[in-house]
Amino acid sequence: MAAERIDGKAFAARLRGKVGERAATFAEKAGRKAGLAVVLVGDDPASQVYVRSKHKATVEAGMESFEHRLSADTSEADLLALVAQLNADPAVDGILVQLPLPGHLDEQAVIAAISPDKDVDGFHVTSAGRLAVGQEGFVPCTPLGCMMLLTDRLGDLSGLEAVVIGRSNIVGKPMAQLLLGANATVTIAHSRTKDLPGVVRRADIVVAAVGRAEMVKAEWLKLGATVIDVGINRLPPEPGSEKGRLVGDVDFAGASEVAGAITPVPGGVGPMTIAVLLRNTLVAAHRNEGLDLPEGAL
Repeated sequence: MAAERIDGKAFAARLRGKVGERAATFAEKAGRKAGLAVVLVGDDPASQVYVRSKHKATVEAGMESFEHRLSADTSEADLLALVAQLNADPAVDGILVQLPLPGHLDEQAVIAAISPDKDVDGFHVTSAGRLAVGQEGFVPCTPLGCMMLLTDRLGDLSGLEAVVIGRSNIVGKPMAQLLLGANATVTIAHSRTKDLPGVVRRADIVVAAVGRAEMVKAEWLKLGATVIDVGINRLPPEPGSEKGRLVGDVDFAGASEVAGAITPVPGGVGPMTIAVLLRNTLVAAHRNEGLDLPEGAL
């Protein structure tokens, strides 16, 4: 059996197209565009790439992109002052402070300073609390993107057994909460889980988010399972090449012979993250203006 490839790139393109349509309608009703502010502190090369991608995607979706690039030696007081300014700016619907921050800055203090109503990354403790108790709020973009791929593939998740490998605040824990909200039976597995292969083998749904290259093997999987691979790891370069290839947390080749469906790396979960960020920003804009989203819009 060859697993179906879950095409996150194509799904993300459709979502971004839908966001663009809704963003145009929002601008007509509100008299302004939805706005996303991105704050980059320092010159980390990977962060610079991410910020450029987010700026481009925001503009392409017909929304305003506000970039704030600060030097690596920016004080925490100055950064918090900027966040307070963005919180108070009615043109800004979503605020994203690009992580990681330079070592002298307290990431948790900075995240806590963002208004929960503009926390489109879904990292604020209030956002986490709202998700945990089933209230309306923002969910981190990567797990929400995973959830969209799962429901598109499987429909109703009620009663299915799901294993989330990884317990981070950004992916693992919110992913488990989303699955619980969809009435799946959820296990969070991690580095201290006994008989991890045996635990994973029970699952109809496996979400791998541990950051270890090709850790999840084919023999860990239940026949026909749906596998969502959040990991992105670069292997050492092979002789004659400058860069090693990108792989996920799942042995894709082997898993594809057992799973019913699987996300590739790259081209699976990755493209969903920015698409969901745009979606969250548009949702924030509607809430901030007191406008209802059209039924089934996003």
